[in-house]
Amino acid sequence: MREPFTLEHSTGGRGGSFVRATGMLVLLILLAIVALSSTSCVRTGHVGIVTMFGRVTGRTLSEGIHLVNPASNVTELNIKTQEIKEHAAVPSKEGLIMGIDASILYHLDPDQAATVFQRVGPNYAEVLLQPTFRSAMRAITAANTASALYSDARENIARQILDDVARQVAARGVIVENVLLRDLQLPETLKHAIEAKQQAQQEAQRMEFVLQREKQEAERKRVEAAGIKDFQDIVTQGISEKLLEWKGIEATLELAKSQNSKVIVVGNSKNGLPLIYSADK
Repeated sequence: MREPFTLEHSTGGRGGSFVRATGMLVLLILLAIVALSSTSCVRTGHVGIVTMFGRVTGRTLSEGIHLVNPASNVTELNIKTQEIKEHAAVPSKEGLIMGIDASILYHLDPDQAATVFQRVGPNYAEVLLQPTFRSAMRAITAANTASALYSDARENIARQILDDVARQVAARGVIVENVLLRDLQLPETLKHAIEAKQQAQQEAQRMEFVLQREKQEAERKRVEAAGIKDFQDIVTQGISEKLLEWKGIEATLELAKSQNSKVIVVGNSKNGLPLIYSADK
């Protein structure tokens, strides 16, 4: 009578163990889900904006793993340097329409990322930066001549655009790093006129250099001639009549010693020296 009872009790014990094991497994799965929903991993070069039930909490997560409320949501924003390329038709001071290719380098200020996300949104570059960049390009180029845009003044114009854009978007949480003017397309007639003017200026500078060189050469020759004249004056002052008479006596003695000479004495009333004509025997 007791043996069936023992078998039934044993079977009930196995069922209870299975239920407990299943419950533990479900509990572990639930804990794992809660743990995963309570952590957030922000990628390198990004910040995480924490929102809860559609409201920005103001908490900004740096890159790495963070513990968050399971009910919250984390949106990543890129804070790395990014580039926007623009091609626009812009006016010059003379009213000419030119094509310009420009780039702007920028990044999001991490300290203001939550404010930008709340007030502008994740597409802040299209909403805020691009229109401001286009407007600044047209405003700055309209205040400069086409020749200035085509010459070395382009760097100064790029700096003016940079300052204008940075002034407008810095308070909104966007930091502008640089503005680059990559290319400028002028009307062909104006381009040829500017090139001809630059060529004429270069030719004038070349001629000025040639004239300066000739002036320097003339000055060099004048100094050289003055030196020769000074030398001759010094030598002339050192030659006296007595010296010339002495040199004449020396020459007469030398000729008299020569075996191939004949002496013809001709009176010289000034210094009494003979005039000697040498002739071969």
